[in-house]
Amino acid sequence: MDSLPEQPRTLGILAGGGHLPFQVAAAARAAGRAVFVVGLEGFVDPTLLPPWPHEIVRMGAAGRMLSALRAHGCQDIVLIGPVRRPGFRDLRPDGEGTKILARIGRAIFAGDDGILAAVIKIFGEEGFRVIGAHELLHEALAPAGLLTRLAPDATAMADIERGIAVARALGAVDVGQGCVVQQGFVLAVEAVEGTDAMLGRCAPLARSGPGGVLVKLVKPGQDRRADLPTLGAGTVAAAAAAGLRGIAFEAGGAILVDRAATVAAGDRAGLFLLGLTPEQITQGSPPS
Repeated sequence: MDSLPEQPRTLGILAGGGHLPFQVAAAARAAGRAVFVVGLEGFVDPTLLPPWPHEIVRMGAAGRMLSALRAHGCQDIVLIGPVRRPGFRDLRPDGEGTKILARIGRAIFAGDDGILAAVIKIFGEEGFRVIGAHELLHEALAPAGLLTRLAPDATAMADIERGIAVARALGAVDVGQGCVVQQGFVLAVEAVEGTDAMLGRCAPLARSGPGGVLVKLVKPGQDRRADLPTLGAGTVAAAAAAGLRGIAFEAGGAILVDRAATVAAGDRAGLFLLGLTPEQITQGSPPS
């Protein structure tokens, strides 16, 4: 007797800011999955929630969060959308949250990658499978090569190579994923403030002559199920406002929010968008 086909697994989405959590939700629904969204209070855009079964939960209310996911039959979990890491006083953990913090232990004092790895482990121990947003948004993964009409010149190529080395060093100590380099000088590195804030402080630091580049890479050893570098038209606008000439990122290791709109924004702004292969990043040199 033929066995019945396996039913699609129900997806729970822990949603931070922006539109990306809801692109994931739409892709999951199109694939036949039931979807439930846990909107993280203070980060999720509440105007985007109504089309989806959802509940808004503050970050420290782990008990309520787990109960809501179980009540809606969630089996797989996606963590997606920017979230500012709160201080312990702001977290205000509930009873279950306090227990989970104890299980996380010293990882709470680590960088973002360290704490995300601990959170993924906790969800696994609670019976959920954490998957990456890119497993549902295949078309959102950045491709290799030049995406825009404008290509980087020799100066920009040298800045990209310098940026690769700096970003990899930052990632190795779990500090950030990106940096801005102009004419060989590191104008800024990304830490807890995020990419947009980093770009916002670059313009006064810029030197005369050819503009700089933004390099965004996956951290060495990073669990790719959470916190992949994410770029969109807003990133392009912020880079242009900072006087940059282009953005380089890891092909297959970055998410482009609405690729067509992001590339069009790059063309309008006169910026290049360049996808680097993992081999090129490991070798420390951009494509020729």
